Amino acid sequence: MKRPPLTGRLRQRARSDRTRAAILAAAGRNFAHSGLAGARIDAIAASAGVNKALLYYYFKSKDRLYAAVLEDQFREFNRRALEVLEAPGAARAVLLRYVGLHFDFISARHRSAALYQQLMMAGGKPLGRLVRKYFVARSQAFGRLLERGMRSGEFRRADRVHTAISIVALIVFYFSAAPVLQLLGHSDAYEAANLKRRKEQVLKFIRHGLFRNPEAPLT
Repeated sequence: MKRPPLTGRLRQRARSDRTRAAILAAAGRNFAHSGLAGARIDAIAASAGVNKALLYYYFKSKDRLYAAVLEDQFREFNRRALEVLEAPGAARAVLLRYVGLHFDFISARHRSAALYQQLMMAGGKPLGRLVRKYFVARSQAFGRLLERGMRSGEFRRADRVHTAISIVALIVFYFSAAPVLQLLGHSDAYEAANLKRRKEQVLKFIRHGLFRNPEAPLT
């Protein structure tokens, strides 16, 4: 069936959405490379292929653009994470899928972990809004999964809150500490072989630290 032609308003909205997406993508790359303080609006606008005035039209300031980049990533991760956490099946298998998703999501957004850490340490209203909008639902779903696994006997009994914190720390700290690891003489944390090795070790650590039968096949 032939699509009806777009009206002028719809075409304008489509162009606006594409422009906004291009700015967010370019800003994400620049913030990840240079940090919030080091990123330059001129460089972001050039990378996005837009006039600097358009960037200010959509986002008003560099701080608001930074917040929009993070929110865009949180929104996408939350959507995918909740699909995994609320899926049926053995709690062990669901947990390992979630951990794999979280690890892969961060590793694909090269060096963005430092930006997340800055946001967490800064606190204030921007963080509070993101926590309410994204973290709460994901945290609750994660907690329900851990409780389900403990009730079913798949997981050993442990403090649910601290278990969740420990699992997240296993994933996130590696990326936050990447510059330190390199200064200590380790190779680039983002090299494919290192990412593969780290992911394997995280999954193995969780299996042996939390699962009652870590070597049993997943069902």
